[in-house]
Amino acid sequence: MGTAIELAAALLTVAGIVYMLLALWGGRDYVRAVRRERAGEAFTPGVTLLKPLKGIDPRMFPGLESHCRQDYPAPFELIFGVHRLDDPAVAEVDRLRAAFPHVAIKLVVCPARLGTSGKVSNLVQMLPHAEYAHVVINDSDISVPPTYLAGVVRYFRDSQVGMVTAPYIGRAGARGRDRTLWSKLEALGISTDFMPGVLTARRLEGGIRFGMGSTLAFTRTALAAAGGLSGLVEYLADDYELGHRISKAGYRIELCGETVETTVPAYNLRAFWDHQMRWARSTRDSRKLGYLGLGITYVIPWAMMTVVASGAALWSFTLLTLAVLARVAVALTIGVGLLRDDQVLRDLWLLPLRDLFGLLFWAWSFAGDTVVWRGEEFRLKDGRISRVEPSAPQHPRHSPLL
Repeated sequence: MGTAIELAAALLTVAGIVYMLLALWGGRDYVRAVRRERAGEAFTPGVTLLKPLKGIDPRMFPGLESHCRQDYPAPFELIFGVHRLDDPAVAEVDRLRAAFPHVAIKLVVCPARLGTSGKVSNLVQMLPHAEYAHVVINDSDISVPPTYLAGVVRYFRDSQVGMVTAPYIGRAGARGRDRTLWSKLEALGISTDFMPGVLTARRLEGGIRFGMGSTLAFTRTALAAAGGLSGLVEYLADDYELGHRISKAGYRIELCGETVETTVPAYNLRAFWDHQMRWARSTRDSRKLGYLGLGITYVIPWAMMTVVASGAALWSFTLLTLAVLARVAVALTIGVGLLRDDQVLRDLWLLPLRDLFGLLFWAWSFAGDTVVWRGEEFRLKDGRISRVEPSAPQHPRHSPLL
């Protein structure tokens, strides 16, 4: 039995190292594709940006400002949607209008709750107010570079492109008290774990077939072919599902070269656990077969287990060294070199802890089907979510460590 465990741990470590090499290959292929695209002709149609809002956070307004400071030669408009006029975000929209009177900014009240997802419910009610045929959706806390719109919509000069999505990094708070250990771990995971996985999937599958909430840019024609937004009101991973449907409708999805930023809150352990488990179970539910293989990507824990299982044999330390070098190479090449995330250098020493938690989340995600979203508990099945009533039997909400 001991030999079998030792062999299994060693094989999983080797598989993890191979995965790291594939991630580097995927990153190289992506850089080449972006360079080819940027060498082509520009395409600058009119664009509508849809941003559903609910409440405010300290870094939301700078993100909204970044959308108004676009180096884009064609007309564009921003449409914000709120469920109620007494939402605090309304004051931020008024502030934005005062600061950028030359930008077309609309506010739409979305009173109807069309399904479990309030975000998609708002989007369905906002879309009829859009003036242009090219539409971009991103989350309320996203901050973008001045070249964002030009870099995203240029892909639509090819009529076979139905959606464009964007890589992103997580920005832990600007002040020391906002950079908790848990916010650092999440930000580190986005740049060195999640995005390498996206680039690997892109290379192995000959493209991507899903969208990310950092950017969902599409044409109205592609959206109509995919069945519209109304069919997504019960989905947790609406971004993934919309991209998947557009891909199934026969359109190509492109990952653009514009890296955007999302805000990572100052999590405590419980909030970090809830958010990571929501991601993990959502991914497991959306990409069932691919998710099974995700476990090998946490190469450092497997290498550490190999050292223990082998009784600290010399060869196991060699394998551990190779695993750490491969993991660091991916973090530096993709996180720092490709995504330009300076936080990775600062928090590089947390990589082993990040991988340990990642493996724990992966394993525990199979233990139930509930997720916590905005303080409420939902049951997830086939992408759709339904509220868990207090009287109903519930699976464990949090980690057994808590």
